[in-house]
Amino acid sequence: MQNPYLPYPVRIDEIVTETEDRMLKTFKLVFLNPEDEEKFAYKAGQFAELSITGKGEVPIGIASSPTEKGFIKFTVNKTGLVTGFMHDMKVGDVMGVRGPLGNWYPWETLEGKNVVIVGGGFAFSTLRASIVYMLANRDKFKEINVIYGARAPELLLYKDELAEWEAAGDVKMHITVDGTDDPDWKYNVGFVPTIAEKFAPPADPDTYAIVCGPPAMIRFTQPVLDKLGYDHNNIINSLEKRMKCGIGICGRCNIGEKFVCKDGPVFTLDQLNNMPAE
Repeated sequence: MQNPYLPYPVRIDEIVTETEDRMLKTFKLVFLNPEDEEKFAYKAGQFAELSITGKGEVPIGIASSPTEKGFIKFTVNKTGLVTGFMHDMKVGDVMGVRGPLGNWYPWETLEGKNVVIVGGGFAFSTLRASIVYMLANRDKFKEINVIYGARAPELLLYKDELAEWEAAGDVKMHITVDGTDDPDWKYNVGFVPTIAEKFAPPADPDTYAIVCGPPAMIRFTQPVLDKLGYDHNNIINSLEKRMKCGIGICGRCNIGEKFVCKDGPVFTLDQLNNMPAE
């Protein structure tokens, strides 16, 4: 069994600058030892620790789907020492990946159901993994709606894939920005909760919502889902911002008796309702 403290060595195979402010980059990583890829068996919704020798490590949601073979992807926001160092790295550089960690979106429960994905900002990374996974298993899911927003068009992630998903027609895409002066902008303008109220299907026992984004987005999306009648067992959230060590040792992620890194980061809203309001 892999020592949970030891990262797998990986090589940077590709770097994509996602946003015009250059604060978000997607790293495509390839395992140096092919057998490590098999050991790193993950599911959409999990996260991992990215590590730089001498700098530290940082928890990041896995942006690739397990249906994508030969690599793993992470979209990294430049916010601190480790992420800043990563943004200066080049293709061919070597770093570490520890994981996979945490739980995942409940795919067995979601099979045969309608799925509504509501995301905002760079938290869309594990939602990207989820969309790719569902498209690779399209016959297992009913209607898929994606509501995704950013502050401005230049801050949207995965622009080419968004266009591909929209053109393919297997997913109903509802893209929005808070505001724009671009006369060629052809999508929605408005905050994510407003667009969710407009386009999310009404609740029924076969419809589930996956919500991941900035705290303010989640806070104002919840009343919308309540208004639409979603059962709290059918609303799935991810508390990625609580991640620290990833294995329940440091104790920084606990909420009551729960360790978010081990018991989460994915929880239904019903589960969150029974946890301390932290």
